[in-house]
Amino acid sequence: MKKQKKKYSRPQRPFDKARIDEENVLKERYGLKNKKEIWKADASIGRIRNLAKQLITASDEDKNAFVERLKKKGFEVESIADALGLDKEDWLKRRLQTIVHKKGFANKPKQARQFITHKHVSIGNQVVNIPSYQVSLEEENLVKCDIVLKIKEEKKGKVEEIKEEVLKGKSEEEVFAENSAKAEEVVEKKEENKEKEK
Repeated sequence: MKKQKKKYSRPQRPFDKARIDEENVLKERYGLKNKKEIWKADASIGRIRNLAKQLITASDEDKNAFVERLKKKGFEVESIADALGLDKEDWLKRRLQTIVHKKGFANKPKQARQFITHKHVSIGNQVVNIPSYQVSLEEENLVKCDIVLKIKEEKKGKVEEIKEEVLKGKSEEEVFAENSAKAEEVVEKKEENKEKEK
């Protein structure tokens, strides 16, 4: 079997602090496994930019066809100039992992990655277990997850309960009267319990 050629190149300056900080932010934001995924995204966007440069002198038909292809892939471009302005973050936004997280199937990008690798995510009827899969606009609505997350119901505080009751139509006086009546009942029960104990 023929060895596959690398589809990315490592940074020329390995210890550039500004680049390392930027990559750390991207890695955290998109839940990436390692920085190699950022370099691959950069290389892919570089190939799109090179194609756009070659099409600058081409006919309008070719330019429009190229822009339409990019739109179908999910990139927000209107012209060749927009295609030249794409960066690696535009590529990372179209990854399956990012879209699963954006749609709310997962609480965090890392959790979205886990769902995908454990084969809980499908596009239409096809299970996809590649987090870096590029999702086109047509496929975006077909993304499904067979795990439903349980959302914990937060207990409301007294102030929020009173606000809700006021909004429902009860006046503040009625709410206050009800709450004071409840408080009196609690006090009376405590006194009764104390008397019984004696």
